[in-house]
Amino acid sequence: MNTIIFCIMATIAVYLLGMLAIGFIFSKNNGDSTDFYLGGRKMGPFITAMSAEASDMSSWLLMGLPGLAYLSGICEPFWTALGLGIGTYLNWLLVSRRLRRYSSNINAYTVPQFFSKRFHDDKNVLSAIAALVIIIFFVPYTASGFSACGKLFNSLFGVNYVVAMVVSALIITGYTVLGGFKAVSTTDFIQSCVMTLALIVVLGFGINVAGGWNVVIDNAKALPGHISLTQFYDASTGSAASYGGVIAIISTMAWGLGYFGMPHILLRFMAIEDEAKLRLSRRVASVWVFIAMAAAIVIGLVGLGVTKAGALDYLDSSASAETIIVKLAGLISEHGVFAAVIAGLILAGILAATMSTADSQMLAAASSVSENIIVEFMGKKMDEARKLLIARIAIIIIAVFGVIFALDPNSSVFRIVSFAWAGFGGAFGALMLCALFWKRTTREGALAGMIAGGAMVFIWKFLIKPLGGVFSIYELLPAFLVSLIVIIVVSLLTKEPDETIISEFDQAKG
Repeated sequence: MNTIIFCIMATIAVYLLGMLAIGFIFSKNNGDSTDFYLGGRKMGPFITAMSAEASDMSSWLLMGLPGLAYLSGICEPFWTALGLGIGTYLNWLLVSRRLRRYSSNINAYTVPQFFSKRFHDDKNVLSAIAALVIIIFFVPYTASGFSACGKLFNSLFGVNYVVAMVVSALIITGYTVLGGFKAVSTTDFIQSCVMTLALIVVLGFGINVAGGWNVVIDNAKALPGHISLTQFYDASTGSAASYGGVIAIISTMAWGLGYFGMPHILLRFMAIEDEAKLRLSRRVASVWVFIAMAAAIVIGLVGLGVTKAGALDYLDSSASAETIIVKLAGLISEHGVFAAVIAGLILAGILAATMSTADSQMLAAASSVSENIIVEFMGKKMDEARKLLIARIAIIIIAVFGVIFALDPNSSVFRIVSFAWAGFGGAFGALMLCALFWKRTTREGALAGMIAGGAMVFIWKFLIKPLGGVFSIYELLPAFLVSLIVIIVVSLLTKEPDETIISEFDQAKG
C-alpha cells in the first residue's frame, strides 16, 4: 500500500472511530426514552440547524448534484436546488416554531405520537399507521445510505462491496444505538462541517486546475444548453434539448414539498431547547443549504473544466459523472502527504453526507417500532429501562433489514431516495400543515389524508406516470395535493373537533 492510499484510509478510519466515540460519550446521558429519541428537548440552535440539514443532505449533495451539472448542465440541478431551498426555508419559517410548542404542550416526542395526541386518537390508530409509513419508506431509504458507503469504498480501494457496506452499517448502527438522538445530532453537526470543508477545498482546487473561473464558464458555454435554465446538454447527441417547459420545472421544484413531512427533520424542530432560538436556527440552516447546493452545482461545472484541461478523463455516463468529486479528491491526493489527508477528509465528507441521513432515519424508524407500535398501539406497559432496550433492539433490526436491502450493488440509490422522499411528503406533508394551521381538521380527515397521500405515491409512480406526457411529473406533487384535498373534504364531512382539541390548538398558535 503506498503512502497516499494509507493516508487517505487512515484519515477516514480516524473519522469513523470519532463518530463511534461520540456515541459512547452520549450513551451515559440517556436517562429515559425522551432523552434517547429527542435529546430531552435540550438541543442548541446551531446543532439543531446543522444536524437537520446534514440529515437532509444525503450523498446526492456531493455526488448527485455535481454529477448532473457535469454531464447535462445546470438546468435540472438548479430547479431542484431552488425547490429544496425554498422548501427548507418555509419548513423552518412555518412549521418549526409551532411544532416545537405544540408537541411540548401535548407531550409528544415522535411524529406519529404527535398526530395521535393532536387529534385525541385514544386507540392510537393514527400513530400506528404513521409508524408503518415511516418503516415502509425508511428501511429502503436507510439501505440506500448503506449502499452508497459500500460503493464508495469499493470504487476507491477495491474493497469487496458487501464487506464495505456491512462495516459501514455497523459503525452507523453502533453510535446510533449507543448515544441516541444526542449522538446522532452531534455527529450530524460534525458531518455538516466536514461536508462544508469538502465543498470548499474541491471548489478552490478545481478552479485552479481548470485555469480560472472564466475558463470554467467558457467551457460550459461551449456545450449547447449547458448553462441554460430551460434546456439541458444531451451528451449522446452533443446538442441542446428542451427540459420540458413549465410543467417539468414545477415537477422538479415539488421536491421542496417533501420537507413538511420528513420525520427526521421535524424531530429537530421538536428537540430544540427554546423555541425562540429557532429564528437563529432558521437563518443558519437556510443560508447553509443554499450555499452548499450552489457550491455542489458549481463543482460539476468546475469538474468539466478540469476535464477540458486534460487533468481528468471525460465521464460519459450518469454513474461515472457522480464520481467527479471523488476524481477531484484523487487529484488533490497526488500533491503530498498533507494533500492526501485533505483528500481523505473530502471522501469522509461523502461518507458524512450518507451517514448523517442514515442514522437519523434509523432512529426515527426505531421510535416508530418501539414507542408508537409496541407501547402505544399494542398497549404494552414497560419501564424506561425496558423502553430504551426495545428502542436499541429496534435500531439493530432495522439496520439488519437495511443491509439485506442493500446487498445488491446495482440498486439505484437515487431512485430509492426519490421514491421515499415522495412517500413522506405525500403521507405527512399536507397533514402536518393542516394539523398545525387548520383547527377544523378532524381525526377522520387526518387518517384519510395520510392513507390517500401515501397510496397515491404508489398509484402515480407505477400506474399513471408510465403513461408519459403531462403524467410524467414527480409523484410527490399529485400525492401531496390529493392528501390535502382528502383532509379538507373528509374533515368538513365529519364532526367538528371538541373544545379540548380546539383549546390545545389555540394554545399552540399562541
